[in-house]
Amino acid sequence: MERQEIEAKVREFLIEDLEIEEEKIQPDARLKEDIGIDSLDFIDIVVIVEKKFGFKIKTEEMANVKTFSQFCDYIETKVA
Repeated sequence: MERQEIEAKVREFLIEDLEIEEEKIQPDARLKEDIGIDSLDFIDIVVIVEKKFGFKIKTEEMANVKTFSQFCDYIETKVA
């Protein structure tokens, strides 16, 4: 899966499923502070990623993922 496709899918579910404002989703936007993703949103994200990308997010692997770009990097390593 291409990086652009990953970013588009992530952007789409953040906007549609979590009702995040599109302008908040920038490559260097921090997931919690800038985009506003909280622990309940993260539970939804785990389910959505498993359905859309076919793998389970491991909490310990997400420890250093802080930005939208890093989140897409993480997904890219799992689907490559």
